[in-house]
Amino acid sequence: MGEISAIMGRELRKWVRSPPLLLMALIQPLFWMGLYGKAFNLTGLFTVPEDVLRNLPPESTRVVASLFNQVASRLFGSPETDYFSFVATGMTSVIVLFVSVFSGMSIAWDRRLGFLNKLLVAPIRRSSIVLGKVLAASVRALVQAMMVLLMGLALGVRLNPASPLLVAGAIASIFLLAVSLSSLVIALTLRLKSWEYHMAVANLLNLPLMFTSTALYPQSIMPDWMKPLATLNPLTHAIEVLRGALLYGNSVDLASFQFHLAYLSVFAILAAGLGSYAANRYLSAER
Repeated sequence: MGEISAIMGRELRKWVRSPPLLLMALIQPLFWMGLYGKAFNLTGLFTVPEDVLRNLPPESTRVVASLFNQVASRLFGSPETDYFSFVATGMTSVIVLFVSVFSGMSIAWDRRLGFLNKLLVAPIRRSSIVLGKVLAASVRALVQAMMVLLMGLALGVRLNPASPLLVAGAIASIFLLAVSLSSLVIALTLRLKSWEYHMAVANLLNLPLMFTSTALYPQSIMPDWMKPLATLNPLTHAIEVLRGALLYGNSVDLASFQFHLAYLSVFAILAAGLGSYAANRYLSAER
């Protein structure tokens, strides 16, 4: 644990001492929330204008309201959830994706600058190098995700939180997602051994993972070929946990919530195991 905490502390100190990096990482999710959540106002498509409602008989008004509530509930999980809140919670998980996908750059630059060689000749476990960097990336992702959520609140996100236990589960889902994605990316970086390859892979993964998740639209309206990809995508499960805990209130589906959280837990354990294996296999070869 001392080895892991020392490496983790080094990574976090580098992050804290570079505020522009934090600012730039927050700008992209803010643009997504503004462009998709505000400009592309899908909720407006399911809002009946007041002048139309006034001209309808009372009986028809109730039928129309019920119909539109059913449509909104099917799309966004709850009649009270607007599209901006739907997207903002999705972007809270997407920032975890962005941070995690670029976490492997730490290994790439340590290798290029010679610091990795110093770690390799030190009497520490190879897996500690990876786990320290994974935990540092996970802490960074958790902090930045909370900041994105706070920005969303300032822009008009309407929360309807469930029990404190479910909210704690949502926070855990962010951490599990960061652990799993950063472990996979760092394991891949150890194999590629080149920061140019890592940048190419990171740029290749970002958008496909985001668009095959439920960050911007519900799984129910996806094409049939995309739905299995969304089900396998860990980003989808983290987003659904967040929405269940923060938006749906007492109407949250507990069975679905537990399934998404269990999926993330298993995925994180397997990914962390893969990262440790890659460290023992490929870092040892560099000594």
